[in-house]
Amino acid sequence: MKFNELNLSADLLAEIEKAGFVEASPIQEQTIPLALEGKDVIGQAQTGTGKTAAFGLPTLEKIRTEEATIQALVIAPTRELAVQSQEELFRFGRSKGVKVRSVYGGSSIENKLRLLNLVPIS
Repeated sequence: MKFNELNLSADLLAEIEKAGFVEASPIQEQTIPLALEGKDVIGQAQTGTGKTAAFGLPTLEKIRTEEATIQALVIAPTRELAVQSQEELFRFGRSKGVKVRSVYGGSSIENKLRLLNLVPIS
């Protein structure tokens, strides 16, 4: 199935095309329509099959940038997956103006709070 058959916005489709993707992977084809309907989804697939886009694209589709609030939270089991998720969500959400931040252990909490705009920058 092609991404343009998955009921995604023109903004997201443009970013998907820029990234060089045309065909959705099986995990994406199965999960994106359900997630766009607001249904809970649990999926499992091998490394490199597009799981981040499988949950990330519907998440980005639901975000309303005119609402200046935290609208989504992605929890990842490792720092590497947190950073990967941040990079992928930023790549696909940039044309919508979505802000993506990752917070994980082993780095300055003050810097992370500043990025989240939870403390004043002095």
